[in-house]
Amino acid sequence: MADEIKIGAYVCKGCGLGERLNTGQLETTATRDGKAKFAKSHDFLCSADGVAMIQKDIDSGETNHVVIAACSRRAKAEAFAFKNVTISRANLREGVIWVRPDTAEAKETTQDMADDYVRMACAESKFQKQPAPSGEQTLCKEILVVGGGISGMTAALEAAKAGYPATIIEKSGQLGGVMAQLHRRVPTKAPYAQPEDTSVESLIAEISANKKVTVMLNAKVAKTDGAPGRFSVDIAVESGSVQNKMFGAIVQASGMKSFDANILTEFSYGKTPNVITQLELEALAKAANGGPIKRKDGKEVKSVVFVQCAGQRSTKPGHLSYCSGFCCTASIKQAMYFKDANPNVDTVVMYTDLRTPGAGGEDFYRSGQNKGVIFTKGVVNSVAPNGNDLTVNFKDLILDEEISMPADLVVLATGQLPNSGPDPYAVPMEADKNDAEAVAASKAAHEVAVSVESILNLNYRQGTDLPHLKHGFTDSHFICFPYETRRTGIYSAGPVRRPMDSWQATIDATGAAMKAILEAENAGKGMAAHPRSGDLSFPAFRKEGCTQCKRCTVECPFGAINEDERGYPQFNESRCRRCGTCMGACPVRVISFENYSVDTVGSQIKGVDMPDEFSEKPRILVLACENDAYPALDMAAQNKLEYSAFARVVPVRCLGSVNTIWLTDALNSGYDGVVLMGCQKGDDYQCHFVKGSEIAGVRMSKIGDTLKTLNLEEARVATYEVAITDVDRVPKLINDMAETVAKVGMSPFKF
Repeated sequence: MADEIKIGAYVCKGCGLGERLNTGQLETTATRDGKAKFAKSHDFLCSADGVAMIQKDIDSGETNHVVIAACSRRAKAEAFAFKNVTISRANLREGVIWVRPDTAEAKETTQDMADDYVRMACAESKFQKQPAPSGEQTLCKEILVVGGGISGMTAALEAAKAGYPATIIEKSGQLGGVMAQLHRRVPTKAPYAQPEDTSVESLIAEISANKKVTVMLNAKVAKTDGAPGRFSVDIAVESGSVQNKMFGAIVQASGMKSFDANILTEFSYGKTPNVITQLELEALAKAANGGPIKRKDGKEVKSVVFVQCAGQRSTKPGHLSYCSGFCCTASIKQAMYFKDANPNVDTVVMYTDLRTPGAGGEDFYRSGQNKGVIFTKGVVNSVAPNGNDLTVNFKDLILDEEISMPADLVVLATGQLPNSGPDPYAVPMEADKNDAEAVAASKAAHEVAVSVESILNLNYRQGTDLPHLKHGFTDSHFICFPYETRRTGIYSAGPVRRPMDSWQATIDATGAAMKAILEAENAGKGMAAHPRSGDLSFPAFRKEGCTQCKRCTVECPFGAINEDERGYPQFNESRCRRCGTCMGACPVRVISFENYSVDTVGSQIKGVDMPDEFSEKPRILVLACENDAYPALDMAAQNKLEYSAFARVVPVRCLGSVNTIWLTDALNSGYDGVVLMGCQKGDDYQCHFVKGSEIAGVRMSKIGDTLKTLNLEEARVATYEVAITDVDRVPKLINDMAETVAKVGMSPFKF
């Protein structure tokens, strides 16, 4: 039969497994309990000879479901990447022998662990299917770049250099963005001593000469539909007509907006033309073109004070609570404008903390000192107009004195606001309290108002634009997945993603372009994006069991699920990240992936041998996120950190994929404790699927009701936020649960 499941189990004896475990017994466990068609052992399964043995069985049709009982699924992935078969891994090295002592007393429980992991792997294999492309995918190599500033131009050029056509859509009549308004830029190369050319003109010339880059000025995105590999974009042009083009991926480089200095009344901005912002000074410097800089009244500036953190790093209403990162070096650069034209100009940079990020930041600061720029640690309290001159009142933080000084010009170092569209999750608190993501977004209400004009006009159920972080920047985790947004195939770059200077924006744009190229290629093959890049699986649902509750559409962090006219979910394979959050959300358990489902995990949980209450061998289920918690457990094993022999670890794609039926089944079948390990949530989230651990936290907060119904102690279930660096902590969490079980006693549901 073509659909016959033929499980072939392969047990490795290498890395000490043969010395610590009875591999013959493991073979018997695989065939007797795991219902494998056959089981074989090999001295080193990952060796060329071992791999060839498995491949021979696959080629001959002996097996189409391969079980590897060896090391962690995170190890030797390339060696065991067999085609046209399902692959399940039993973690006997990191999961068993490396976390248990090599003593006679521990031998029995160590073997029990290994036997259980073999049973679990065989049970998982039974319910796995080979994923295949859905047929939705299309390979479109053209990249859309929204925004024609330095970030957008760089992204388009980098894509073109890699052989991928790019189209820049710029809403104004010229390229360059804010960068085009600057006189000079902070230096980007050694010796980092002098301001340098902005490079805008050279970038524009390079774009004009590149046949793979198309520029559309005075244009906007009117509508974005489709998915990675087949984005259908309506572009509204100056004439009023609309053009439709297809793109493989999108980079949003819509840039920044300057902070509105009008609210800084204490500095007299708007009351006198001699208090200006950094960007306004650039216009004066451009007009001077290297000569003496003059005020708007024509007077040559002889003394200038730069007020750092103007409206930034402040908790005052309307101020920015964050540091914009570029302002200190920008003030040093602008002070040099004055010094280079006339060394006798008094230039004072008034700061509380001077920050000069980047490789050349310190060198540039020293260069400013050498030119005679004065750096004063102080807080400016007010700027008072005195006719056409100014008096700057400040507290000197070194002398601890209130001081006043005259100035011809005061320059406010105001910050960056992202030029984002409306946040699709910025909903009022009276929103549906069952909508976990909406409620979480409401709690993280913006501190700063951002643009309400749509940038992308997405035709998504979840809103027209990219989700935001709390300050209005597009949601993109700077550690785990820079440039990634919660809309698959759409990447953000430059100041719309986080505050940054022009050099950082250039690097940012290059990274975003490379990610966009990767996703266009993956979408063409039906493969997932990061973090499960290459995964061909995608969600499907059993329509006859669906109750149209909409929890999957609401909880999907990536906007991958819409609804048809009858309210049934419509899954978009190319938008999906394969996190399984929809699967965990489904109360009737009708959503599944070919290689990851309620059954693949549920069968592992049920596949564990459950000793009776008199054996004094409890069972602890550990559901560990594959991105942080599971690697941390592996690293703990590498460090030979021991944990309870009664724990059985099941890796899950994301804690958001955990369906509460797994916990109910585990507790009903006799597990004595359950430990869930997910990623950190909140503003500094580390969840690779953004909202998975947060959504799981909402679900698990209600598990106490289930435990009460079962007359079980709430302490039997514990949920933890775990970082990949928590190598010492994760074994302790398991051991803590073992101690809890010892205190509260064995489960009354033991067989």
